[in-house]
Amino acid sequence: MTPPLIVVLNGPNLNMLGVREPEKYGTATLDDVEALCAETADAFGLAIDFRQTNSEGELVTWVQECRGRAAGIIINPAGYTTTSIAVMDALLTVDVPVIEVHITNIHRREEFRHHSFISKAATGVICGLGVAGYALAMRAMADLVEQDEE
Repeated sequence: MTPPLIVVLNGPNLNMLGVREPEKYGTATLDDVEALCAETADAFGLAIDFRQTNSEGELVTWVQECRGRAAGIIINPAGYTTTSIAVMDALLTVDVPVIEVHITNIHRREEFRHHSFISKAATGVICGLGVAGYALAMRAMADLVEQDEE
């Protein structure tokens, strides 16, 4: 039996994790985050497809490709959180659970970061717990996928 696929999507500048503002985002790299997600997914019997892009259009395409392919989406939209109606609309068209993840607590940052268009399409949101938020999202996704299978 093929394990359920969870697509983990990362938006702009997350390829710079570990280098960009480590006082806010920590020293873990995106490769570290991918390893954490793979390890956590494996522990819950899930498979992952882990991706990062700096392009909004590519992110929209990847979300659309999840229809009929993925059991769930974990997304850190990064800078597109507060600006992308296109990503939100794409997420609203896929009929799978969506968990929005942010490394920092967006509600304790600049005012313009407080509103998320992505949250409108998300089943749940995890923010402010560092890269561990990805592992928590994977655990929550395992529960959501199991509920969907029942």
